[in-house]
Amino acid sequence: MIALKTVCRWIDGVNEQIGRMVAWVSLGLVLVIFIDVTMRYIFNTSFVFTQELEWHLFAFIFLIGAGYTLLHDGHVRVDIFYQRLGFKGRAWVNLFGVLLFLIPGCTMVMTTSWKFMLNSFSILEGSPDPGGIPLRFIVKGFIPAGFFLLLLQGISMGIHSLLQILGIENEERKES
Repeated sequence: MIALKTVCRWIDGVNEQIGRMVAWVSLGLVLVIFIDVTMRYIFNTSFVFTQELEWHLFAFIFLIGAGYTLLHDGHVRVDIFYQRLGFKGRAWVNLFGVLLFLIPGCTMVMTTSWKFMLNSFSILEGSPDPGGIPLRFIVKGFIPAGFFLLLLQGISMGIHSLLQILGIENEERKES
């Protein structure tokens, strides 16, 4: 059980640090959007590079930050029944959700996006638009990386849920 708690602590720590870094990238995205809007409405001009940078940063934030969001239980849920369940009932739902949906879903996306990403890296894919970002292949690398981080956090969530079901960990996860 100590080994499981150590694994969880490590995964949670990795996604916590990555989430803090992603927060700074979010600030960068706000600045890029501000510059784009200012250029468009005040100076009546716009750049393809700026617009593409917006969606590259957006993709990075959501893909790489997904594990952090799961760590802090920030994903949207349809929790008609989940709210009404007790502590162990929610742990069972989380455990089954991780085993039946999150792990297979992340594995499928990582498997199917891997070849897509490798092809993009092999040709150093860039923007097809004049003035666009020449490094489009990098954003495609965020797909398997982001789902890997989400998978790791799902594994941690599953372990936490198992420890909660067994009565080894309390609801606040302060024991780990």
